[in-house]
Amino acid sequence: MRRALALVAGLVLALAGCSTGDDAVVSGSQFTFVAPGGKTRIEYSPDERQQLTVTGEDLMKPGKQLSTKDFAGKVVVLNVWGQWCPPCRVEAPELQQIHDPDGGVVVLGIDVRDPVRETAQDFLRDRKLTYPSLYDPSGRVMLQLRGLPRNVVPLTLVLDEQHRVANVFLEPVLASDLKPILQRLTAE
Repeated sequence: MRRALALVAGLVLALAGCSTGDDAVVSGSQFTFVAPGGKTRIEYSPDERQQLTVTGEDLMKPGKQLSTKDFAGKVVVLNVWGQWCPPCRVEAPELQQIHDPDGGVVVLGIDVRDPVRETAQDFLRDRKLTYPSLYDPSGRVMLQLRGLPRNVVPLTLVLDEQHRVANVFLEPVLASDLKPILQRLTAE
């Protein structure tokens, strides 16, 4: 019983530590995240947005580097996923629906904790997913997200056309969740 109480007290303290501050962006030149008040959906106004650049190895093309910079002038939906993740399996076709490079929206996945590249590649092929993904079995790409919880999968960030973080979803998303945001951002 004491262990259970100690565990609950520790979790409460950990969550309280994540929810301090007035907003979810620490001032500076790099995007840094904390969850204000435990929110799972966060929207930033244009004056609150911070730049984010993510670079890593292309899942489908070993040895090739891929970056958010490759999609200059486009809204980027950055999605952290794993083929082992049940909500990711539901989310993937939803993300495919919004991937429209010609229309100014690119989905860029970050495949995490998949030690066998071929398994993750098969996941994309089997579902006919055409959006690119970074391969991140070690979590090094995730370190570029500065402070985002590494255990939240799926995780989605929406970057405006200047690649500033406009929205964060710490929960699974559907195309219907993202479409109004994408329409607003592509019109900015």
